Parts: sequence; structure tokens; C-alpha cells
Amino acid sequence: MSTVRLSVLAAAAATALLATLPAQADPTVKSGVYLQYDRASDDTNVGTIGITAPIQWSRTLWGGKLGAYWDLYYSRLSSTGGPERNETDMVGLVPSFRLRFNQGLSPWFADAGIGATYTNRLFRTREKEFSTRFNFASHLGVGYSFGTRFQHEVQLRLQHISNARIKEPNPGENFVQLRYGYTF
Repeated sequence: MSTVRLSVLAAAAATALLATLPAQADPTVKSGVYLQYDRASDDTNVGTIGITAPIQWSRTLWGGKLGAYWDLYYSRLSSTGGPERNETDMVGLVPSFRLRFNQGLSPWFADAGIGATYTNRLFRTREKEFSTRFNFASHLGVGYSFGTRFQHEVQLRLQHISNARIKEPNPGENFVQLRYGYTF
């Protein structure tokens, strides 16, 4: 199955999932869409589009409100891998947690998650080559929501992708990510 077809099917399934979820009054985590730019130290640039869907779970933690959500995305990784540019398509599904401060009323939040990714080919850069198409993705981030309903958000994240030593070599890659999201 082609990566484009897989991406379209994943987006359609995620949209259907979002449509079936009940509305949530808790502002900790909302359904949304986002655009993201990633950069790694070895001349790798990544463009990402994704959707988020709340998981109906929340707790009070450290004076804030902790919620959970699914993050489904498609990324295009572009890196100099050898004599030419290496373009790799990736899909990912990452269950994540969001801690919104001040009893859940603050515009500031922290994010963390760990999930799985799958690429259409082995990802490679000038200095390294992944040995698996299936990898794990983990992230930590901080963000700020704004707008009359907190419907806009910006987030700065650090992400690590590797295969957790399923197969050698396991070079891993670290990304700095800047995300803009719109929630509804």
C-alpha cells in the first residue's frame, strides 16, 4: 500500500474517530488539528500535519489538571543522506499527557508522550541510517493557549525517535519542534 494511500486512510479513520467522541467540557485537552515544523542537528527538516483527539481521562496533579489525548500525524522528513536529498514519509500515533497549570485554568501547559511511528523507507542522513522502519517517538514540550476559547496554541517540543534497540544500529534522532494548533 502506498504511503499516500496509507496517510489518507489514517486521516479518514482519525476524522471518523473524532466525530464519534462526545464533547468534553474540560479545557485541559480538546480535539484539534495542527501544523508543525521540526529540525534536527544534521540538516534534517520535517513538516508535519496532525490531529488530536481527547481521551476521556483526567486527574488533578500538582495543583493543575492532567488530561490525555491521541496524537495522529503524517510527517515528511527531508535530509541530505548521501549524494542527494532523502525524502521519507512517516505516520505516527502517540498517546500523550497534558498538564494544564492553575487547576486547569492557565493558558500554559506541559506535554509528554510516547508512541510509535512507521516510515515508507529507512530514514537516513549524512551521518546515520536507521535499521528499522518501525520506531518509537517520545516527546516533552511546553505550550501556550490563546484566543477567546483557548482555541489557538503554540508549543515548543523536544522529540526523540529510535527503535529502542530492536535492531542495530540504533542511531536515534532528536528534533526540536515548533507547533501551531487549532482546537475545537
